[in-house]
Amino acid sequence: VFHGRILARRVVGQETRYEVEVRARYRQRFPLVSREYLWVPNTCGCPALREGGE
Repeated sequence: VFHGRILARRVVGQETRYEVEVRARYRQRFPLVSREYLWVPNTCGCPALREGGE
Protein backbone atom coordinates (compact mmCIF):
# COMPACT_ATOMS: atom_id res chain seq x y z
CA VAL A 1 0.00 0.00 0.00
CA PHE A 2 1.39 3.40 -0.94
CA HIS A 3 0.44 7.03 -1.48
CA GLY A 4 1.57 8.51 -4.76
CA ARG A 5 1.07 11.13 -7.46
CA ILE A 6 0.25 10.25 -11.08
CA LEU A 7 2.95 11.68 -13.36
CA ALA A 8 1.95 10.24 -16.74
CA ARG A 9 -0.60 7.98 -18.40
CA ARG A 10 -0.19 5.81 -21.51
CA VAL A 11 -2.68 3.42 -23.11
CA VAL A 12 -1.01 0.19 -24.28
CA GLY A 13 -3.41 -2.26 -25.93
CA GLN A 14 -6.05 -3.39 -23.42
CA GLU A 15 -4.29 -1.75 -20.45
CA THR A 16 -3.30 1.69 -19.22
CA ARG A 17 0.15 2.29 -17.72
CA TYR A 18 0.46 5.00 -15.09
CA GLU A 19 3.82 6.39 -14.00
CA VAL A 20 3.54 7.05 -10.27
CA GLU A 21 5.78 9.04 -7.92
CA VAL A 22 5.74 7.18 -4.60
CA ARG A 23 5.29 9.66 -1.73
CA ALA A 24 4.70 7.36 1.26
CA ARG A 25 4.69 3.61 1.89
CA TYR A 26 2.37 2.10 4.47
CA ARG A 27 3.42 -1.55 4.34
CA GLN A 28 6.98 -2.63 3.78
CA ARG A 29 6.22 -6.03 2.19
CA PHE A 30 7.64 -5.19 -1.24
CA PRO A 31 10.54 -2.88 -2.09
CA LEU A 32 9.45 0.25 -3.97
CA VAL A 33 11.54 2.90 -5.66
CA SER A 34 10.62 6.59 -5.90
CA ARG A 35 8.86 5.99 -9.25
CA GLU A 36 6.81 2.94 -10.15
CA TYR A 37 4.55 1.83 -13.01
CA LEU A 38 0.98 0.84 -12.25
CA TRP A 39 -0.85 -1.24 -14.91
CA VAL A 40 -4.67 -1.12 -14.95
CA PRO A 41 -6.96 -3.03 -17.37
CA ASN A 42 -9.09 -0.69 -19.50
CA THR A 43 -12.19 -2.68 -18.49
CA CYS A 44 -11.55 -2.09 -14.77
CA GLY A 45 -14.42 -0.54 -12.81
CA CYS A 46 -11.88 1.46 -10.79
CA PRO A 47 -12.21 5.24 -10.30
CA ALA A 48 -10.45 7.24 -13.01
CA LEU A 49 -6.85 8.24 -12.24
CA ARG A 50 -5.81 11.69 -13.46
CA GLU A 51 -2.34 13.01 -14.21
CA GLY A 52 -1.19 15.24 -11.37
CA GLY A 53 -3.72 13.64 -9.00
CA GLU A 54 -2.91 11.76 -5.81
